[in-house]
Amino acid sequence: LQVERFGWTFGPGDKVMQVANSYDREVFNGDLGVITGVDLEEGELTVVFDGREVAYGFGELDELVLAYATTIHKAQGSEYPAVVIPLSTQHYAMLARNLLYIGVMRGRKLVVLPGQRRALAIAMRNQATRRRCSKLRERLVPGGAPPADSRAVRS
Repeated sequence: LQVERFGWTFGPGDKVMQVANSYDREVFNGDLGVITGVDLEEGELTVVFDGREVAYGFGELDELVLAYATTIHKAQGSEYPAVVIPLSTQHYAMLARNLLYIGVMRGRKLVVLPGQRRALAIAMRNQATRRRCSKLRERLVPGGAPPADSRAVRS
């Protein structure tokens, strides 16, 4: 028994990740669960998070994504028994020390780094952070003008 919503097909036994905080349900961004039931008549799906059942109406399934694999970004703040981080020089832009550190720290018992030794070396040496073009200054300062002391606000 499966249900398809928001581009995903959900069924019993699927691993899912909560992608938005849900204070009412006490389920938060990054929490992992397993689907235990789909009730077509009630229009509900049931997920177990850490032994606790949580119900979702079919219209609320945009809060869930399948989670057989995830990104380091989405895993931030969570821990997992095992983590696999593929490393390849083909993904040069992702080879950064801070990203590797965050990924490695997600693993409680096992961390596996398959790939190229050269990619690992590049990631370990690369301490540069990329400048983000967030337009934060324009959003914080009326008219987008830099403050008198331009060191006060950085975007």
